[in-house]
Amino acid sequence: MTFAIIKERKSPPDRRVVFSPEKCQEVIQKFSDARIIVESSNIRIFSDEAYREAGFEVVDDISEADVMLGVKEVPVEALIPHKKYFFFSHTIKKQPYNRKLLKTILEKRIELFDHETIVTEDNHRLIGFGYYAGLVGAYNGFRALGVRDDLFSLPKVEQLSDLEALKNELNKIELPPIKIILSGTGKVARGAKEILDHLKIREVTDAEYLINDYNESVYCIIDVSEYNRRKDGGEFDKKEFYNDPSNYESDFMKYAKVSDMFITGHFYGNGAPYIFTKQDAKNTDFKINLVADISCDVDGPIASTIRASTIADPFYGYDPHSEKETAFDAQGAITVMAVDNLPCELPKDASEGFGDMFLENVIPAFFDDDKEEILQRAKITTKEGKLTPKFAYLQAYVDGNI
Repeated sequence: MTFAIIKERKSPPDRRVVFSPEKCQEVIQKFSDARIIVESSNIRIFSDEAYREAGFEVVDDISEADVMLGVKEVPVEALIPHKKYFFFSHTIKKQPYNRKLLKTILEKRIELFDHETIVTEDNHRLIGFGYYAGLVGAYNGFRALGVRDDLFSLPKVEQLSDLEALKNELNKIELPPIKIILSGTGKVARGAKEILDHLKIREVTDAEYLINDYNESVYCIIDVSEYNRRKDGGEFDKKEFYNDPSNYESDFMKYAKVSDMFITGHFYGNGAPYIFTKQDAKNTDFKINLVADISCDVDGPIASTIRASTIADPFYGYDPHSEKETAFDAQGAITVMAVDNLPCELPKDASEGFGDMFLENVIPAFFDDDKEEILQRAKITTKEGKLTPKFAYLQAYVDGNI
């Protein structure tokens, strides 16, 4: 079976890749029937020459490959009919801007496997860049703090070679006493926590955080059961919350009253209560003045995230009273970092970590008859040009009836 590392064509350019040259070598060593070709690219973090030196053919035409491995959405004109494609399609939530992409995939009878749909039997994601988003997002939050308050100057992550260089820059700064809340318990939160711990910020319990003042920087991690509550005052039931959150409301204000900075590492499910609303942000008790919104759900659970920001211009301000954007350092504004492609800033580390997960969890399925049903669960479209039963709910979206 021939796999192709495809050229990333989305703008702005994304330098990440599914497999590094070293990881490609590991694939063919573990699976003798696997062959890998590489589509030539002048933007990839690993050069064409690095793949050639590792023994792989670099070509302009990859149409001979069976499986196409990419990261971001593939432009419709570049899609090759009757192939298997892996990439982040951003279609499974019925994103309007990618309806044409999914429609074309069906028309070209392509089998689409979205990296987001590669999950366990219990629906836990097996691969992704969340950890690296957490690392970069937390760093960017402190960079915003330093620039806004004229405390220190951190370089942009894209100017640094790797994660080690990023941490070396953090070693140079000194933080004032601030209280930081971090939401989530998954990969994004794990990455953000690594930055907080590297800065030697003390982690405190929920109970301590809410009642104490500190003469040092501290942080507290909260999950859905701590920033949501039942409307009737009953006991929080996590299973019920995930199945039907309509009986719950946000309980985040207790943290907003005592926090300076909010780093978001949560997953927000459809129908869940907003974490803080525009009205909440107007409250005189609302103390948070900097939000590093790694989750970046625009017009969603974080009221201050009114748009995604960019790597080139990562910060903006949110005026709680006018509910409009303002300068990131404006008086009374909430400073917002809401870059929606954070792992792009750390392409080498992110690619290497992603490749580890993809080799461990996905590649074996091609050679063991998919005994764990990884591919079966992940497949969105069939070679007959149909949606799979699991994703049949997307038909109205494809037809434009949404």
